[in-house]
Amino acid sequence: MPRTARRQERISLRISPQSKRKLERAAAYAEKTLTDFVIDVALQRADAVVREQAVITVTNDEWERFHKLLLNPPKPNKRLRKAFADHARVVRS
Repeated sequence: MPRTARRQERISLRISPQSKRKLERAAAYAEKTLTDFVIDVALQRADAVVREQAVITVTNDEWERFHKLLLNPPKPNKRLRKAFADHARVVRS
């Protein structure tokens, strides 16, 4: 399915002539239009940035500790009880 069939939004960019030439050259090497090249690269980078923010990476030791705490949670301490009380007061169902 051609990419153009799905396009509905527009973005305008201002870049230096040198930057445009570099992007055009890279697009030609990739056998893509300049627009398709810029969209593909921007979306790849966007995916990486979102993944960095959305995925939590832990070591094996951290995972084991998390897993143990999840299966055997400690009793609520004073701060947690206060947080629940504050939440109940602020957020009404």
